[in-house]
Amino acid sequence: MDCLGQMLGPILAETGRSMWRSTYTRATYTIRFKSNINALKNALDGLMEVQNKVNKDLKTLEIKRKSLHVQLRRWLRDVEEIVSEAKSMHEGRATCFLSLKCRLSKKLVVILEKVKRLEKQGVELLDIFSVEGKSELVEKILGPSIPYQTRASEMLVKVVNFLRSDEVQKIGVWGMGGVGKTTLVRELNNKLWKEAATQPFGMVIWATVSKEFELARVQKQIAERLDMEIKLGENEEKLARRIFARLEKVSSFLLILDDVWKPIDLDQLGIPQTDGHKGSKIVLTSRFLEVCQSIKTDMNFRVDCLCEEEAWELFCQNAGEVTRSDRIRPIAKKVSRECGGLPLAIITVGMAMRGKKMVKLWKHALKELKSSVPYVKSIEEKIYQPLKLSYDLLEQKMKSCLLFCALFPEDYSIEVAELVKYWTAAGFIDEIQNHGYLMNQGITLVENLRDSCLLEEGAHDDTVKMHDVVRDFAIWVMSSSKDDSHALVMSGTGLCEFPEEKFVPSIRRVSLMNNKLKKLPNQVVECVALSALLLQGNFHLEELPDGFLLSFPALRILNLSGTRIKSLPNSLSKLHELRSLILRDCYYLEEVPSLEGLTKILVLDLCATHIRESPRGLETLNSLRLLDLSRTHNLESIPAGIIPQLSSLEVLDMTLSHFHWGVQGQTQKGQATLEEIACLHRLSVLSIRVVCVPPLSPESNSWTERLKKFQLFIGPTANSLPTRHDKRRVTISSLNVSEAFIGWLLVNTTSLVMNHCWGLNEMLENLVIDSTSSFNMLKSLTVESFGGSIRPAGGCVAQLDLLPNLEELHLRRVNLETIRELVGHLGLRFETLRHLEVSRCSRLKCLLSLGNFICFLPNLQEIHVSFCERLQELFEYSPGEVPASASVVPALRVIKLRNLPRLRRLCSQEMSWGCLEHVEVIRCNLVKNLPISSSNAHRVKEVRGETHWWNDLTWDDNSTRETLQPRWLTLTLLISDFQQKFRER
Repeated sequence: MDCLGQMLGPILAETGRSMWRSTYTRATYTIRFKSNINALKNALDGLMEVQNKVNKDLKTLEIKRKSLHVQLRRWLRDVEEIVSEAKSMHEGRATCFLSLKCRLSKKLVVILEKVKRLEKQGVELLDIFSVEGKSELVEKILGPSIPYQTRASEMLVKVVNFLRSDEVQKIGVWGMGGVGKTTLVRELNNKLWKEAATQPFGMVIWATVSKEFELARVQKQIAERLDMEIKLGENEEKLARRIFARLEKVSSFLLILDDVWKPIDLDQLGIPQTDGHKGSKIVLTSRFLEVCQSIKTDMNFRVDCLCEEEAWELFCQNAGEVTRSDRIRPIAKKVSRECGGLPLAIITVGMAMRGKKMVKLWKHALKELKSSVPYVKSIEEKIYQPLKLSYDLLEQKMKSCLLFCALFPEDYSIEVAELVKYWTAAGFIDEIQNHGYLMNQGITLVENLRDSCLLEEGAHDDTVKMHDVVRDFAIWVMSSSKDDSHALVMSGTGLCEFPEEKFVPSIRRVSLMNNKLKKLPNQVVECVALSALLLQGNFHLEELPDGFLLSFPALRILNLSGTRIKSLPNSLSKLHELRSLILRDCYYLEEVPSLEGLTKILVLDLCATHIRESPRGLETLNSLRLLDLSRTHNLESIPAGIIPQLSSLEVLDMTLSHFHWGVQGQTQKGQATLEEIACLHRLSVLSIRVVCVPPLSPESNSWTERLKKFQLFIGPTANSLPTRHDKRRVTISSLNVSEAFIGWLLVNTTSLVMNHCWGLNEMLENLVIDSTSSFNMLKSLTVESFGGSIRPAGGCVAQLDLLPNLEELHLRRVNLETIRELVGHLGLRFETLRHLEVSRCSRLKCLLSLGNFICFLPNLQEIHVSFCERLQELFEYSPGEVPASASVVPALRVIKLRNLPRLRRLCSQEMSWGCLEHVEVIRCNLVKNLPISSSNAHRVKEVRGETHWWNDLTWDDNSTRETLQPRWLTLTLLISDFQQKFRER
């Protein structure tokens, strides 16, 4: 018994302890049942909040037609399941017995852990997809802000608060022109842009309406913001229905309509009524309260002029340090006060007086402001007086240039180069100077006008436009003037009938552009002083009557671009003062009368016309500076001997013209040849097609050195995509170049493109043999669709780098195993190479073999390789030739790899590319690691690839992957969407 007791004692003790622990655990779970319920409830609330944010992002991404990663959908499904399970347990808790509470409490703890984990995952997903979704909720609008304006800032806060209120759907912002309405709503837009993650709208849309309301133009802005395709020939009603359907899918939107002059029917635009679309809002700006009320706004905010203190601070910002002077400050304050607190006037006058240190100038300015008698009593005229001061301070040349800008429609972005041509033809700029000097002088004038706040940046690069108030002022000046500024401006007004009654003898300039004119009168009252007639953009205009032009004997500028005229009248030759004849995009124009009488013409633009031969009398145009025959797809003939007589020609643009210039001895007799162009001693810009490579020597082709810019497309199908170095480009296509020597061209060429040529190997050998020095100008080389081998034959290898300044190399459909084959021919060292692109090279096994002359690529910044099915590695080298720790590409920022099924590695395992910022790897499934480590992962901005590839990558440590995870974007869905669209086409 004692023995049995000794045996059972420990067993019973351990059993007792286990029973006690079990009882204690059950008791604990039972006691904590209620607290676990509460904890789960709080956790569910947090999870639901994240779920709502994810659903909102999902909605936005669908509206913007963006792909969404499968993780996001899976997460939403998991959330629905866990919420359903939690709710069922919560509902059954009241009826459960005490014995079941322990088990339920255990389950509650498990569910609580799942809820917390899902909430954490949801927050991470929101961060990951913020790049794809949140950044597009609002687009930033560039322009000045209002930090110095207290009242405006307070009004902005009120507008934002009302936007968050369910009681207000439409808000009107109104006030006089130039008072800052656009600035205020721009600040509103940009505030929402800064707070993209928390602002309440699924989409913020900005559209500028303008004085001459065009339904289609406003619809286009809205459609483009929604990433909708504008279908050719689609009427406004159909587009409105599509816009409506798209916006109906948005959880909530904010539409900002800027510069509304007349009541707008929102249904015609395709805007769902906000009172039936919960959470959606509309904000509009207008000069008139009545316009706001007509759209049934719930709240209207009037933007008043600045108070004296704010006005003075704004004035000082624009007038500069001179306002700190004790002598100037008292007068400057009075000048600022005379601007009436109107921001536009304050900025304009302040900039006009900037840097003026003479007290007399300030006193004169003040006197002018005080003594100006209102021309009319309307509010608008009060704006013109401050503007007039700024205008009066301009030189006469700048005044004329400014007023000419008002001939274009409201909100029209004018190309600076186009403006300079107009100003030259109008006589504002000395036409004796060469083309380059004129352009520089014109750009300087533009910058001066912008610095005076009389012009502002246009919608595109190298464009400018006028603020609508400044334009109104300029039109007022021209319409009320009786001097050489008198003009008639009715551009972009929807005009259908020619306003013959408005033509008076004193008129100097007329702009009826972008209207719907169908017919012109045969004769109007003689306007002997009229110098500019702008009729472009009247697409329905089919005829120019012979007697019409006889009414304008002093005409210097005639623009008929974009009309449907088929021929020009003989009376054109009577315009002896004509400087610029612009017939661009007159697609139906087949016949041009003799130009013999236009001896003073500077610009002749026949781009995209239907002419078949060069106009008669072209050879008599001794003053012609610019001849544009680009996109003349039907031009077949330019007789020999005409072009050399254009002794003043500086620009000859025949890009994409059907006409091919011949080569002496190899072309049809009587046709113009390339050699004739050498006679044009003033030529600086040239773009033409040539039938073959001219067999000329460097000595006889010094004319290319005079050209500042040229494009030579040699061969029957010569064409190519632009590169960054196309200032002087030579493109050779579909030719046998085995006997060609192009060294004389390469001396002055920055970009060489060769596609679909044969005999390339022999041509390169000739180049090596005949070249005595390197081609230092060449920065871009493209070889495309060459099936032969590029290998040095007979030991013909360059002893020096023939292209020492090469920055771009593009190889497409080239038959080589490694780029070193090309390197061997030309002795390339790639010391300056920045961009390398290789595509569809089916035999390529290695991008570049390193060693000997090339051990690394010190300046290479971008690598793009695609559709090379045999490529196994990017760089091949021996361990003894390149140190294992060295980076082959120390400056590389971007690498894009696509469809490389055999590629296994980008570099050695030990290497990391320290400057790498963007990585894209698609259908390169054998690539298992990237040259990224914990030391340089923070520099990477984006990694794009497929989900399975990303999941299979190996890393040096977990911190690298964790750093890159938020910057990874999957392209699986994007690719499938693209392929689907491609198949549908």
